[in-house]
Amino acid sequence: GPGLKVISTLSVGFDHLELDEIKKRGIRVGYTPDVLTDATAELSVALLLSACRRLPEAAEQVKSGGWTTWKPLWMCGHGLSNSTVGIIGLGRIGQAVARRLKPFGVRKFLYTGSGPKPESAAEFGAEFVPLTRLAEESDFVVVTCALTPATQGMCNKDFFGRMKKTSVFVNTSRGAVVNQEDLYDALAHGQIAAAGLDVTTPEPLPTDHPLLSLKNCVILPHIGSATYATRSTMAVLAANNLLAGLRGEPMPHELKL
Repeated sequence: GPGLKVISTLSVGFDHLELDEIKKRGIRVGYTPDVLTDATAELSVALLLSACRRLPEAAEQVKSGGWTTWKPLWMCGHGLSNSTVGIIGLGRIGQAVARRLKPFGVRKFLYTGSGPKPESAAEFGAEFVPLTRLAEESDFVVVTCALTPATQGMCNKDFFGRMKKTSVFVNTSRGAVVNQEDLYDALAHGQIAAAGLDVTTPEPLPTDHPLLSLKNCVILPHIGSATYATRSTMAVLAANNLLAGLRGEPMPHELKL
């Protein structure tokens, strides 16, 4: 309404807000970065491992009686040892993901984004490369960027077509960064090995969506920040942002428009 002065969102993403309109009306916006970085990075690693080692598929085989005699190549996946990991968006969450993946024996980190971040990249010896090269050389691609007009639909037919047949794609950012039809085709035709998604378009994803029919696609219900401690901290921060905004004081975390 016309009396709206402050918006406080319980998230690090703000793509759901009409920022131009908000800015024009002088409305202040509070959000909750930092506090969900660790939980989301943890979930990104869990999703990557679930997809590359085929965990949901393997667990299903135990229940359905598919687990019979030992077969050397049954349920084999792709491991992180000696691999190249490409991170799209080396921000807070991207760095936290790299920090967690490094001890798995990753050989090389690549990253892409709006520009190089030498001070962030130094910790991982990460190399700044164009998106096309990241797609071509990575064994694992992890998307942790913000959704902007520049990143919308960025992971599309061309992108998946450049990836290795053995590579694994993980998205814990926003569903709209991915062209889902193109991802479906890539997974269905063995153009890439597997995918893990914590975010989709729309959310919730309809239960009859084609992606849900694929064995090599693990889809979670946007639970990146879903630990009890993190959600509680987010709620307190969102409340404090709102109160500070209403009092006309500096917010603990204000989105600078």
